[in-house]
Amino acid sequence: MWTEEDLARIAEGLAWAAKTPPAETDLEDLLQRISAERGLGEDFMTNKRRLFSIDEYHRMAEGGRLELIRGEIVEMAAIGDRHALGVMLAADLLFDLKPRGIVNPQNPLWLPELESAPRPDVVLLRRRPDFRSHAPHAGDVLLLVEVSDTSLAYDRDFKIPIYAEAGILETWLADLSSDTIFAYRWPSPDGYKDVHAYRRGDRISPQEFPDARFLVGDLLG
Repeated sequence: MWTEEDLARIAEGLAWAAKTPPAETDLEDLLQRISAERGLGEDFMTNKRRLFSIDEYHRMAEGGRLELIRGEIVEMAAIGDRHALGVMLAADLLFDLKPRGIVNPQNPLWLPELESAPRPDVVLLRRRPDFRSHAPHAGDVLLLVEVSDTSLAYDRDFKIPIYAEAGILETWLADLSSDTIFAYRWPSPDGYKDVHAYRRGDRISPQEFPDARFLVGDLLG
């Protein structure tokens, strides 16, 4: 089991690696040094799929843009200009649903039952009076939006199934490469039961707010 000091060292290394040109970055050397210093044993380096708890991830995530997916730490891809624009537009449009919901962009969503803490691009939360004492959880999510530029396969094949398993009512996957929004509805442990593709010229509405109709082009930019 890693100590808080170990986790702090790894978080520091990840943050440093994110700011350092690839030729100068050797994260494996950093892990080997931690292993030697802490006497963690040979299996520390050979077991690349060591799983983390929510608490461990929470401490490590302070060092950079990381998310926890089924116990595994994932370093998130850099946000390009088009991705950033898509997130901004989605958040701006969903702000129109205030005061019925709260827009929460790019913050961790705690799913402890799945050992996951993804960072969705935009989440629309139902209003609660006690967010200060209890962080948002899956039952608070009215709509979740992921914007995919270069990360379509990862978002679709790894994150969307987690959202379905957690019972999140509706997820939109905005695929910028095909100018399509895929709406995932009716969650189940085996995935979303309904998937519908919306393209430019179409209008899309959240299930919880059928009176709110957005042009797909306005969301994609």
